Amino acid sequence: MGISISDIKPSTAIVYNGELYAVLSCEHAKIARGSAFCRVKLKNFKTSQVLDCTLRDSDNIDSAFIEKKKLQYIYSENERYHFMDLETYEDLILHLSAVKDKTEWLKDNIQIYGIFYENELIDLELPLSIELKVIDTEPGFRGNTVKGGTKPAKLETGLVINVPLFVDKGDTVKVDTRTKEYLGRV
Repeated sequence: MGISISDIKPSTAIVYNGELYAVLSCEHAKIARGSAFCRVKLKNFKTSQVLDCTLRDSDNIDSAFIEKKKLQYIYSENERYHFMDLETYEDLILHLSAVKDKTEWLKDNIQIYGIFYENELIDLELPLSIELKVIDTEPGFRGNTVKGGTKPAKLETGLVINVPLFVDKGDTVKVDTRTKEYLGRV
């Protein structure tokens, strides 16, 4: 079903030119005698490519019904990532190309949301922050304070972030999944 450009809002899903997109941002405009248009930033669900374009009512835009389900990450093998639907206990698989930017956050048994389109798992939605264990970092020294600087630390998923000097190997830290920044010690 086609939709009007006035119905386009951030965080909605649309089908444009046969591809499924998430609307990241939109700006509606109408100039004097011209027709209304909408400048949008779209993210392709399959390729993660961001597209800047201008949409008009004459464009072929359809609404897309996106469903979110709670999943649990189980394991990976040969570039395939296995998840379990926590309601039906069904084994769902995503290829590395679909989750390449999210693999550094996946640890055994973590619960995340899966995004489904036409009953097919197409993407993952990470929580805003994740707690991960520090497996390797330089040792802290007496007198190090919160504002004394940072050092690199390798986390249990292989991700390397900067942490304060007082964080030691074996500590659990909270990390922002959007910016990859240290939020605090748990």
